[in-house]
Amino acid sequence: MRDRHHPKTGALRLKLMAGAALCALPIWGIADLAEAQSQTQPQATTTTQANALQRGEDGLVPGSLYVEADQAERQGDIVTAKGGEADDRVFSRYQDYTLRAEDVQYDLKTGISTAAGQVELIAPDGTVLHASEIQLDKDMKTGIATDLATRTPQGATLMAASAVRRSENVSELNRVYFLPCPVCENDPKAKPGLSLTAEKAVQDENLRAITYRNVVVRFGDVPVFYTPYLAHPDPTVDRASGFLFPRFDYDEARGLSVEVPYLHVVSKSEDWLLSPRLNTSVPPFLNAQWRRRFNSGTIVARGGYTYAKNFGDFDLDNDGKAESNVNFGDRTSRSYILAHGEFDLQGPWRWGFTAERVSDKTLFDRYDVQNPYQDNGLYYGDRRRLISQLYAERQTERSYLSVAAFSIQSLRVSEFSPLTPALNEFESDNTLPLVAPIIDARWEPEGPILGGRLRLRGSAVALTRDAYVGYPTLRPEIVPPTVTADLPGIDSRRITGQVDWRRVFITRPGMRIEPFVDLRGDIYSVSDLPPFLGLDSETITRARTTAGVDVSYPLYRPFAGNGSIVLEPMAQLSISNEADMDRLIPIEGSQTLELDHISLFSTDRFPGYDLLEGGLRFTAGGRATVNWADGRSASLFIGRSFRDESERAFLVPVPDSPTELYDPSGLARRNSDWVVQGTFDPSDRVRGWFHAVMDGEGTLRRAEATISGDWGRRNSGALSYIVDSSNPLAGPLNRNYEFVQLAAQQFVYRNWGVTVRGIADLERDIITRSEVGLLYDDDCFRLEFGWRRDNTRVRPTGPSEGVFIRLNLVTFGGNGYDHTELR
Repeated sequence: MRDRHHPKTGALRLKLMAGAALCALPIWGIADLAEAQSQTQPQATTTTQANALQRGEDGLVPGSLYVEADQAERQGDIVTAKGGEADDRVFSRYQDYTLRAEDVQYDLKTGISTAAGQVELIAPDGTVLHASEIQLDKDMKTGIATDLATRTPQGATLMAASAVRRSENVSELNRVYFLPCPVCENDPKAKPGLSLTAEKAVQDENLRAITYRNVVVRFGDVPVFYTPYLAHPDPTVDRASGFLFPRFDYDEARGLSVEVPYLHVVSKSEDWLLSPRLNTSVPPFLNAQWRRRFNSGTIVARGGYTYAKNFGDFDLDNDGKAESNVNFGDRTSRSYILAHGEFDLQGPWRWGFTAERVSDKTLFDRYDVQNPYQDNGLYYGDRRRLISQLYAERQTERSYLSVAAFSIQSLRVSEFSPLTPALNEFESDNTLPLVAPIIDARWEPEGPILGGRLRLRGSAVALTRDAYVGYPTLRPEIVPPTVTADLPGIDSRRITGQVDWRRVFITRPGMRIEPFVDLRGDIYSVSDLPPFLGLDSETITRARTTAGVDVSYPLYRPFAGNGSIVLEPMAQLSISNEADMDRLIPIEGSQTLELDHISLFSTDRFPGYDLLEGGLRFTAGGRATVNWADGRSASLFIGRSFRDESERAFLVPVPDSPTELYDPSGLARRNSDWVVQGTFDPSDRVRGWFHAVMDGEGTLRRAEATISGDWGRRNSGALSYIVDSSNPLAGPLNRNYEFVQLAAQQFVYRNWGVTVRGIADLERDIITRSEVGLLYDDDCFRLEFGWRRDNTRVRPTGPSEGVFIRLNLVTFGGNGYDHTELR
């Protein structure tokens, strides 16, 4: 083809359709251009068409090549396409790769292809490569590039003076600069927080790793680390075997500790994490984690082991004074396991398990095991309680069935020692039940029944205890004041059936009327009763019928500025037969109740089946919501319930005076506690929420409030308050509490800032946890370092304080695990 020139009013575009390739090293290159066919068109491609081509919407058939150029010619075996600068460069596409360059040349005889002059290549995954010149052989297995620069979709940048592709899988780069994260392009003063320079780098695609020689790591412009050798996974690797960042800390009892995690990737679906912790004052502790993904589910298992004596603050001389940080007892094996798995089978079934056990009730605290209390499985163990369970579930659009069995290990303190936390008394596991089985089932027939929604529910549970528990297994009035340490544990079984029907009517003015009927029957079997009751076992049956109506009337009024006010008064009237509160029915699932705007209007306000309400009840409340423009809003709910008779069965013994009773639920009297709840979002940067329960005299019994905000680009803070003052008497068993929690970060200069976190125990007038530190945060990493103190009542080694360092890295070879914390 000869050169063709077009008037300046519009350049001629040459389009070549080829039967083979234009492609790249892993992300660059020009390939085989054999048996080329060409055709010319006089008109220029529109901007919309060019954008479509760049998005991969070019419609090319497989193996086709698309080229646009101001000039194109062939002299012998050399095919040349030329363009101008900037947007007038040669434009070509092949297999979703996009290439721009001032000159593109292909030798039909040798198969060598060359692109030069502002070369830009965009790979299908969005990776962009820039170079002064690129040259490839006919098989695209070897090649050379000069002045190379590339950026991955994750934001990592790699530059090199030259690059040589020595084989299909190995590339070598010289005079390398690597930036693992993006730099703000809108800030001319922005500098990379973390960068790496090296004399040479080699990328092996089989190993999926990049190795460096003579490496200098820079923090900003300052070199902070040198090593003659460094390796990390290439950016395409989600997980790779190797050492992770170590974690340091200091504890007065353990001494200086260092934990060095090593990740071993077995396959794409399996890995191991070994984390030995070496301590200067106590024997080492080995942590390990195994993860495996199957076709239908996942298993994650953590564990730890050491062979050592106990340690902490002990009163060895029985003189009332605790010696600090001493070894105590015989050397023995100490370990833990935290495992869970979940599997989704074909169809509506799924099953899973958890296995959580620890040899010592303070092992997690002594060795600072990370995140030991997690919510996994069908049933959750609350904080400082571990749960091991096996369960299966079946769920469809109109039905649900779960069958499970579980046991509990408690790490809770039952009585705090006034001398030292190492002498705290813990809750006995023998007093906690083995739950096997526990069954829950629900079913709704399709279509309305009597014009409303019908729901059938069934539940069954069997509880077995090894040790005797007075209240709440027995009613307070039949618990003897004598010692009952040698009595057997009370076992119980329950079967419940329930029918719930509701129908909704909406009147023309907008009032919502919802009548309902609830029928429920329980069968209890209680055995191994204590001898002082005069019977060994008992079977108890009871039934309750409830009918009532819910009424609400939302009122809406808009006002100027795209705002509105919504008032929603609501009420419930219900009547039931008198509740059967047999004194032998154990209180298992209804020991705690949190009254809120939802539970206040529930037919069964207690979360379990043990306690139920009867008689005539009336509940009233109202919610007011104000909405302004830009998503700003505020809402307030106030409600209370009334009954015809008080219910003494809801009273429980005061822990420090068992002969006295009090009402933690707020439902025992004829008038319930007041429920006050609200939210406020005055702007998109400030959010708040509060919830409070008050008695009839206005005394605050329980409350919780949180306010959080953002200011500037990254500054933020949150303040929380929580209080429970329902227990009327002080004493060693009193569980009233009052806490304030603060967390905030404020940037002072560019990426530098300060951070503060703390929890204050207002009941005991101490700060239980506190941190103050300096913060550096950019797109590469987040670094915090400062001072911390832990003064919680369950730490067996007493208060602990020292320096902490936390480091989060971004895009520098992901490992799939939580952030590394150095302390």
